[in-house]
Parts: sequence; structure tokens; C-alpha cells
Amino acid sequence: MSLILWSLISVVSVKYIVFVMRADNRGEGGILALVALVLQRLNRDADKKTKIAITVIGLIGAALLYGDGVITPAISVLSATEGLAVVEPFLARLAIPLTVIIIFTLFFFQKTGTSKVGRIFGPITLLWFFSIAILGGVEIMKEPRILWAMNPWYAVEFFILHGAHSFVILGAVVLAVTGAEALYADMGHFGKRPIRLAWFGLVLPALILNYFGQGGVILHDPASAANPFYLLAPRSLLYPLIALATIAAVIASQAMISGAFSLTQQCVQLGYSQRVTIVHTSKQEAGQIYIPEVNAGLMVGCLLAVLLFRSSTALGAAYGIAVTGTFLMTTALMYTVARSWWSWSKTRAALLVGPFFIIDGAFFGANILKIKDGGWFPLAIAAVIFILMTTWQRGRMIVRGLLIDASIPLDVLLKDLGDENPDKRFRPARVPGTSVFLTSESKDAPLVLLHHLKHNKVLHEHVVLLSVISAPVPEVPVTERIEVTTFPHNFARIKARYGFMQTPNVPEILALATERGIIAKPSETTYYMGRENLLPTGNRPLATWRKRLFIFLSRNARPATQFFGIPPNRVVELGAQMEI
Repeated sequence: MSLILWSLISVVSVKYIVFVMRADNRGEGGILALVALVLQRLNRDADKKTKIAITVIGLIGAALLYGDGVITPAISVLSATEGLAVVEPFLARLAIPLTVIIIFTLFFFQKTGTSKVGRIFGPITLLWFFSIAILGGVEIMKEPRILWAMNPWYAVEFFILHGAHSFVILGAVVLAVTGAEALYADMGHFGKRPIRLAWFGLVLPALILNYFGQGGVILHDPASAANPFYLLAPRSLLYPLIALATIAAVIASQAMISGAFSLTQQCVQLGYSQRVTIVHTSKQEAGQIYIPEVNAGLMVGCLLAVLLFRSSTALGAAYGIAVTGTFLMTTALMYTVARSWWSWSKTRAALLVGPFFIIDGAFFGANILKIKDGGWFPLAIAAVIFILMTTWQRGRMIVRGLLIDASIPLDVLLKDLGDENPDKRFRPARVPGTSVFLTSESKDAPLVLLHHLKHNKVLHEHVVLLSVISAPVPEVPVTERIEVTTFPHNFARIKARYGFMQTPNVPEILALATERGIIAKPSETTYYMGRENLLPTGNRPLATWRKRLFIFLSRNARPATQFFGIPPNRVVELGAQMEI
């Protein structure tokens, strides 16, 4: 009990609530927001290896969070439904079928949006914490000696007396603090102050009372260790408590699922994932989104976890390693935040993260012992996600390099269009309207424009080169959204910046640009986009199997027209074959 109490205080209260939540990226939290925050300050003077190391740390943490996201709904719901066995042993057979139905229903209704779910879950969450606090408090009054566990010496003594066995027990103790990383990731939805008030004013006291109450039950009757939580309640209240626990499990799962959606949106905007379908489920809250591809993947993973492990005890062996790995990655990034953003000395920063490294390392080491018993499952998921993210990021860099190599300087093209070009045969005809060419942040004329000139030998009266740039901040204000540069012969370049919590919208960009003098009437604007036919036969430094994987991901990415909100009946695509 002392280990559980002081783990809650040290990991959640001190590390996350007090320190980690100070490292917000304009109000947003989560490990990728933390990476973006660090890179903002390091971009000027840090060497390339440092940036790569920080990015890899963040991607590992993000990949582990996806593994955690698969296990959380499975273990939460299954542990709740297993309470039926406390009421009547023969009802134990219903736990798995009921869990499967609940998980399927939970994911099925994700498309309705989290705001509608939140209106129902808010009051239930309050009822849940008050209920578990009262149940625990009643048992503490029966066994007040359990309060001696507040003395941290008992946690130290536990290690002295039990040696290596105490290290194994840490793998179970960590289950009390697994929600800390999700709490940080959800900071952008609620804000630091409400989270801190809720934690210290309600959640932490309720958890302490309930855990200590369970300890009191075991002191009174050691046989109750099989399921001390449900044995806190009188038999007449078991069914209502099981129902309430199941709903609470769904709430906990909802938070993790919403976090996975937000994390995926960040990955797309920061260039670590291919384009996916992002559905905004609220007109008021931009952060409330639904991603069908992620929803389906998480549902399949959760159902597999339930059917594979078949008990919350077995799932407990699989649970801790993913979240403790993320704990370590966050701690490592906190050192760089303390040095780069808070201007702390190396000694002061080390004094902050050193104790957390020891605690997180102990938890992670204890969970490594459970790899063969189920810890391999979230690690396998995390490994697949990490490979997908790094392959996509590396592949896009290669393709971008090829596109830049194939382009020509814009001033050379403009010179050919002017009177200074003596050969008028190569001067294209100009027709009414506006053409928009989507391109990278290059200063050159994009390949798709050159192909258009080569094949069609014509240009619209107004030409816009549009670059959509992902900024390492959650949101870019509308007033800072676009930068317009004009050139001779009615050419213009628009650079549009979006944060990693925003979804780009090209018609919105052009509407803003018209206020800066750009002529782009919706009915007279044509969008030109490139479609690359990629071949894995090039000599670029990437393994052939990863090239094939990248090509597969590229072909199955959401079409750019849908992702950027471009009217599909105004789009012309020009193909290009590339060896990567």
C-alpha cells in the first residue's frame, strides 16, 4: 500500500501534474507536442544528431502509446465485467462475451463524437469517484491501522525484506499510475488548471481512500485478496457497482481512444504518417475529431487482446511495459525542456529528472520481466507503428528531394515567359482563370508545373504556387496563416502555415489570399496536383522492403483533394514516375 501511495504521489502528482504539465506547447500536451516544443528551441543551434535523437525518442514514446491504447480498453472493461464472478461464480463465463460486446459498441459509437459522450460521462465520473471513496473510507474506519502505509519507510522496508521479489511486485504497482501519460496528452482538451484541481481535489483523495480500503479488507480477511475491490461493497450493491465500474472503464477507454485520434492527427501534420480521414465531430471544439482508420485498428487490436489473454490478470502482464516505456521517453525529453526552455543548468536539470529516471527505470525493468507473459503484445504493436512512422517520414524526404531535383529555379521560368526570351515559340499561351499548383516549400518551379507546360503548352492568366507548411505549434492564428509573394507575369507564391492540431483547407487559404490581392474565383480556379508512380528500384539509402512499404502506404493514403478540402471537380492530376 505504501508503494502504491507514493507511486501516485511521485509519478502522477509530482512528475506529471507539477512538472511535465509545465511543458505545454501553447496549451497542448502529449509526447509529440513535447518533441515539437523541444525542436522549436533547438532548430537554431543544435546539431543534426541531437535533433534525430530527440525525434526518435518521441516516436518511440508515441508508438508505445498506441500499444497502450490497445490494451487500456481491453483490460479496463474486462476487469469490470469480471466482477460478475464475485456475485455468482457461474457468471464468470459471461465476462468475455460481455466485454467483446461493450468494446464493439464503444468503438461503433465513436463516430458520433466525444462531446455527446462527455455530457453523459461527466456526472457518472463524479458518481464513480465519490462511490469508490466512500466504499474505501468505510473499510478504513474498520481497519484504521492501514493508514500506517502513509509512512514511506514501509515502501523502503518492503524492498529490504523481499529483495528481488519486491522488484517483481513493481510490475503490478505500476497499474495504479498508468493513466498519467494519457492525462498529459489530454491537457489541450481541458487545460492545466482544471486538471490540477480535479486531481488534487477529487481523484487523488478518492483513489487513496479506495486503495487503502482494499488494503484494509485484505488485513481483515487475507482470502479477499482475490478481488478486494468488489468485496468492499455489500452484496446488495454488487450489481450496481459492477455496472458503474463498467461505465467507468468505458470512460477511461474513451479518453485513451480520443488521445489516439489526437496523436494521429499530430503524426500526419508533423510528417510521420500518411494522410488519413479526419472527421471533425464538433463545430465548437476543433480538437474533437474522429479518425475511422485508427478507430478500426484500435477496435481490432482490443478484441484480439481480449480473446488472446482472456482475463484481466493476464492482460495486466501485457499492460505495464508500454506505458512505462513512454514514462521513460517523457522523462528524457523533460531534461531537454529544462535545459532549452527553462534555461536550467545541467546540474539542476539532472536533479529534476534523475529521481524520475530511477523510478521510471525501476517500473520499466519490472515490466520487462513480463515480456514472455504478455508484454510482447504491446511491444509488437509499438514496433510496427514505429516502423510505419519512420518509413513514411524517410520516404517522404526522399520523394521531396527527387521533386526538388527535378524542378528548375522560378526566376529561370519567369525569364522564359518574358520578352527577354528571344524564342517566342516556347512562350505558352495564357488563358483566362487561375491555376493553383500545390508544391513543397521549395523556391523553385514545381515539377507538376513543368509537366503541365510540357504537355499542355498553356498557362492560366494567374498562376499560384501553394505550399502548405506544418508548424511545430498546436495552432497557427488566422492572422499569421498565410504569406503571399508576387512575381512578374501574374505569378504568386502562397505559404500557408498550419499547426499540428489543425487540418489544412485550401479554399480557406485562397479566401484569405484574395484579401492580399490574389485573384482566385472558385468557379474559375483549377488545381493542379502531381501523382507520383513510385518504383523501389532506385539507389536511395533505404532498404528495399521499406521502399515497398512506403509505396504501399503512399498508394493507400487519403487523397490529397479530400485531405486539403479541394473541390474534386476542379482538380487536374499529372503523373510522374520516380525511382526511390
